[in-house]
Amino acid sequence: MAMRITLIGSGLVGSSWGVVFSRAGFEATLYDPDPAALEAALELARRAASELAASGLLDGQSAESVLGRLHASSDLARALEGAGYIQESAPERLEVKQALYRDIAALAPRNAVIGSSTSGLPASSFTADIDGRERCLVVHPINPPHLVPLVELVPAPWTDLAAIDRAERLMREVGQVPIRLRREIPGFVVNRLQGALLSEAFRLVEDGVCSAADLDAAVADGLGLRWAFMGPFETIDLNAPGGIADYCRRFGAMYHGFASEAQPRAWSDALVGRVEAERRQTTGETALGTRKAWRDRVLARLVAARRSILRDER
Repeated sequence: MAMRITLIGSGLVGSSWGVVFSRAGFEATLYDPDPAALEAALELARRAASELAASGLLDGQSAESVLGRLHASSDLARALEGAGYIQESAPERLEVKQALYRDIAALAPRNAVIGSSTSGLPASSFTADIDGRERCLVVHPINPPHLVPLVELVPAPWTDLAAIDRAERLMREVGQVPIRLRREIPGFVVNRLQGALLSEAFRLVEDGVCSAADLDAAVADGLGLRWAFMGPFETIDLNAPGGIADYCRRFGAMYHGFASEAQPRAWSDALVGRVEAERRQTTGETALGTRKAWRDRVLARLVAARRSILRDER
């Protein structure tokens, strides 16, 4: 019998995880104490599965067959019954996670690995005092995980190596791309990289170098095209005749000069207001939901095209 999956928290991330696991053939149960939240999550999953089917990203399955493996429960004990893996996607509040993990530890099967979708809280901050803490770690997805495959595996100091290995194998089995951090660090890897880019982006706008729209274009129509299929180290490895060492010899001093100018700055209310005003001229507040749906449709088509291109280029 295939391992059963329990998904705790039925927001955008939890519902997306539901699609990830049910698409891969697992029986998955979404838990939330609020029945209305569960119904909304199932509707999100239905929409996501339909879009995946339209983009050819269900591996020949129908959306209906995928959704048939996704269940809902507002009873935590029942949702955890028989679970081999638990993915927690509760609100990003420390006291909420601490209380929830005490409940999970008391009810979950002893051999179940417990991963958290937290985007910034270290596992040590909410698992320190629970029984079975050695099976807990951060399994942080990039939103939405049914379209973006990267997952960060971040152990607490007491996480058992076997739990990390099991989480990694499962993530690969369901089509995600796990990376393993050797230790806890605030923000993990992806948010630290995004934070560095955002810091420079806000600085360039604040200093009047360019508009927010031009900054977005610099990434979407420039750096982002390469970053869609290679990372920063491979990018510079291929941008100099002699590879990465040659690139660093040629341009290292230039980048060090940029870095010396980049003292940390707070994002002031005035600066955020400027960028917000410019963004609202392009996408009005009432259109944000529609634009997010557009993003997911484009992302699905991009993922499908990327998969096809990389398969042909092997």
